[in-house]
Amino acid sequence: MGKYVIRRLLQMIPTLLGATLLIYWLNFSLPGDPTAGRCGERPCSPTYVAWFNHEYNLDKPFVVQYLLYLGKVVQGDLGTDFYNHSVLHELAIRYPTTLKLALIAVLFEVVVGLIAGIWSGMRQGKFADTFVTVVTLLLISMPVFVLGGLAQLIFGIRLKWFPVTAGATAGFYELLMPGLVLGALSLAYATRLTRTSLVENLRADYVRTARAKGLSRFRTIGIHTLRNSLLPVVTYVGGSIGALMGGAIVTERIFNVNGVGSYIYRSINQKDGVGLVGSITCLVLVFLIVNLIVDVLYSVLDPRISHD
Repeated sequence: MGKYVIRRLLQMIPTLLGATLLIYWLNFSLPGDPTAGRCGERPCSPTYVAWFNHEYNLDKPFVVQYLLYLGKVVQGDLGTDFYNHSVLHELAIRYPTTLKLALIAVLFEVVVGLIAGIWSGMRQGKFADTFVTVVTLLLISMPVFVLGGLAQLIFGIRLKWFPVTAGATAGFYELLMPGLVLGALSLAYATRLTRTSLVENLRADYVRTARAKGLSRFRTIGIHTLRNSLLPVVTYVGGSIGALMGGAIVTERIFNVNGVGSYIYRSINQKDGVGLVGSITCLVLVFLIVNLIVDVLYSVLDPRISHD
């Protein structure tokens, strides 16, 4: 296992390099003037434009720009955004909020999703199964901005259970409603995966053999069937954690959450290439680490899977 982890960590290096190159190229190949609107309603003076382009290496060829940026990244510096703020510092002050938001969403997705999926799978074809199917399909088909708006209207304005928006230093209570909205779509998919995998495994030969040997229904499902059914769910939840750590741009914008997603939105809106590339580079690293953890968990859930 140790050799596998080291090999995967080494594989992250070319993956990160390729990701940063692609992101950098896509961002800086887009048309538009990054100095537009920086001088108010009037266009910026040629002197300011020349200084700005020189300051952020925009007057250099693409290869030179990327190599200069890569040199900073190797030294642990994600650069300075177009507001003269360190990207690393901006992410550091926003990630705690995004971590809280992601934690709420993941707990909601895992706990409620697994319970609903198991409940539905054990009652296949009955009212409970139909009810869970209808609810999950409704969540899947509903855009997040509609779900967020309804949550604000019902639970924030009319019932006044939660704040409509989160403040700059939001705690878990302020982030509870946006966290539930953020995790709703992942919850629906986790529920469907759990239900489908459980139903499939309940038909397997080893389940019939366990029942024939006199094992109780609880022991058959809780120890044998459920453990095998969790493998595809763990894969999906691992991928969704990486996405949730990105702070779901739309959700953070709806609830005015000062997280990583809002920073990415601002960088896109202002054509702040340094901030955008630095933010997404961190997200790629999060995805790689989460995927490594998921692969390691495979061998815990199913000892037959070996990485040696």
